[in-house]
Amino acid sequence: MDDSTPTSAPVEIDEHGRPEPPLTGDETATLLGFLDYQRATLAWKTAGLDAAGLGARLAPTSMTLGGLLKHLAYVESDWFSRALHDRPRQAPWDAVDWAADPDWDWHSAAADTPDQLRALWQREVDRSRALVADALRTGGLDQIARRRFEDGTGPSLRWILTHMIEEYARHNGHADLLREHVDGQVGE
Repeated sequence: MDDSTPTSAPVEIDEHGRPEPPLTGDETATLLGFLDYQRATLAWKTAGLDAAGLGARLAPTSMTLGGLLKHLAYVESDWFSRALHDRPRQAPWDAVDWAADPDWDWHSAAADTPDQLRALWQREVDRSRALVADALRTGGLDQIARRRFEDGTGPSLRWILTHMIEEYARHNGHADLLREHVDGQVGE
């Protein structure tokens, strides 16, 4: 089997509702499995929290769980829609003056309700999954993102998926600390 077609195997769900990555999947299934596991970890760490919980801070950082949801929604959109497929930014990202506030995604989360934050993140995850599936059908892991860096180079879909796993894993470490601070919930 080539790496452009994900394999289908029964997915095991852990006690926190996270899909376990396949132990013997091909490269594509493994990358997608680990990305979905990291996404589900963020969902678990932010589940059941109200606005105060999503807005809680742990000194000295201004980072919040709500900010993480909005930031990762933006990162999903920016890598899979904008970079991979070279599509224009969609709402709410298209109306932001990123030069005036490069951290708008983090700062503006405080004005959103928990339902708005979760819906935005889930919408971007769903869109990203569809965009990745399309890219896998048309070019596989080796295809280069359509939007290029200033020097003309661009990352492969493989690189983007690996980067997204790293992005989520790093921020899930932050989420662990923030969630423990909010209500004592710990675990992985």
